[in-house]
Amino acid sequence: MAWIYLFVGSVFEMAWTFSLRSMSVKKLKALHWRGLFSQGSDWAILWPFLGYVVFGLGNVYCISMAMKDIPASTVLAVWMGTALVGVKLVEIFYLKMPYDGWQFLYIGFILIGVVGLKRMP
Repeated sequence: MAWIYLFVGSVFEMAWTFSLRSMSVKKLKALHWRGLFSQGSDWAILWPFLGYVVFGLGNVYCISMAMKDIPASTVLAVWMGTALVGVKLVEIFYLKMPYDGWQFLYIGFILIGVVGLKRMP
C-alpha cells in the first residue's frame, strides 16, 4: 500500500507543479473577494490557487504515508523521479513544448533508477 501512496503522491506533485505554473500571485492580490461569487471570471484566477493548496496537501499526506513503510531516501528519489518524468511527458505531449531525442534517453535513465530502487529490499 505504501507504494500506491508514493505513486499517488507523485501524481499530486505533478498536479501541484502545473497549478503553480498557472497561478498568478499578482492576479490573486488584485482579486475582489467581496464580489467573488457574482463574477465568474474571478474563479478562473482562484482555481489554480485552490489546486495548489489541495494538491500540495495531498502530496504531503501521501508521501508521509509512504515513508512509514519505505526508507525516506527511496521515497524521495522515487517520488521526485516519477514526478519529474511525468511533468516532462505532459510538457512534451500535452503542452507541445520543444524537446530533443536525448531527453527520452535521460528519462529512461530516471525510470531505470526508480525501478531499481523499488526492487531493493
